[in-house]
Amino acid sequence: MTEQIRTTLFTMQDIPYRDFQSKLIPNVAAEAFIGVRTPELRKYAKHLVKEEGVEAFLQDLPHRYFDENQLHAFIISEIKDFDRCMDETERFLPYVDNWATCDQLSPKVFKKHRTELLRHIRVWITSDKTYTIRFGTGMLMQHFLDEDFDSEYPELAARIRSDEYYVNMMIAWYFATALAKQYTSILPYIEKNRLDRWTHNKAVQKALESYRITPEQKDYLKTLKRKAENEK
Repeated sequence: MTEQIRTTLFTMQDIPYRDFQSKLIPNVAAEAFIGVRTPELRKYAKHLVKEEGVEAFLQDLPHRYFDENQLHAFIISEIKDFDRCMDETERFLPYVDNWATCDQLSPKVFKKHRTELLRHIRVWITSDKTYTIRFGTGMLMQHFLDEDFDSEYPELAARIRSDEYYVNMMIAWYFATALAKQYTSILPYIEKNRLDRWTHNKAVQKALESYRITPEQKDYLKTLKRKAENEK
């Protein structure tokens, strides 16, 4: 099944797109990119998820190509049974090695099972794997900033400490989005310097770029940027 899928992916190859994409994800070797555009991968995933033989591909880890990982993420995202979807997510996460695949993994069925999902998020964000932490934080941002918001959830994100750029960038993204959706509840995390300085400033920067935050809020957030110790 894997060889069949790989052959199909190469029939969809776009060389200029491959070269462009490899520059966006520098921690993945250039030769690992086939160059299949995302809409084509999504379409193919919707076809494959209905095929009985797809299990062989999902179990054949690690994959050789970045595009296979992307396809894998899209297939998981289409699985409608929560338990099966979660099993496949847990099996795949240790092999996720870049921000793009991490962020494309977004199972639709999670929305209907937030209570169960939260238990997994608590585990993911304490992982020692960069993209498992990033994924858990991303799920916290995607599913728990609206009607299911609770003051406990930003606390989970604020406690994460990492030296990894892709973890801290997601934490910043979380707090910028949280400011847009739950400004009053989230503002104290910025006012009280609950994040490390880099993540704090990146969250403020992203918030300032958001159209969902008012001009008055942005003016105040600008005053909360933190300088390095040697700049004070």
